[in-house]
Amino acid sequence: MTDVPADDLTATAWLCLGLLAAAVLAAATGWRWQRSPWLGGLQVVLLLATAGAGALRPGLLGAPDALPVAVRTTCVLLAVLGGGPLTTAVFRLVDGREDQRPGSVRRAAEVLRGGAWIGALERGAVVVSVLLRWPEGIAVSLAVKGLGRYPELRNEEHTGIAERFLIGTFVSVLWAAACAGTALLLCPPG
Repeated sequence: MTDVPADDLTATAWLCLGLLAAAVLAAATGWRWQRSPWLGGLQVVLLLATAGAGALRPGLLGAPDALPVAVRTTCVLLAVLGGGPLTTAVFRLVDGREDQRPGSVRRAAEVLRGGAWIGALERGAVVVSVLLRWPEGIAVSLAVKGLGRYPELRNEEHTGIAERFLIGTFVSVLWAAACAGTALLLCPPG
């Protein structure tokens, strides 16, 4: 790493924290207004901007102060809160305008009740497992989710359930991994 003035590092660190905070705000707004699919995209853009700013100076927040804790905490919040609006946006892309047809992924949500809360818990488990460098935690959380949903996934009366489960799980896990990766990029482990 090249020698960069401490003031420049601090300014970039605050920029990264501000971008993450804006992404968390977009995520919280997305939970309130599920009809706004652009909020999921805004979160992705803000997370990528944060990662890009942090990539300019790897290990940017390695100093032992409050900023690394704030960045990691904000990334965990973003993982948990941001996955819901992002998953909703992906479901809208999958279903298109015909989201009330019998086999639609959106209609399958009526059978897979509690999916938003289960997804939030899943993302929390994944992001914390990655940050703690405990990959087994990811396997445990996905196994518990799969076993808990098994009876509903086997239901042949409703089409689209397995697809909704897989799409939601992949979006959630990838989002949580991206948030954890950003935290690790900005604040590498000691």
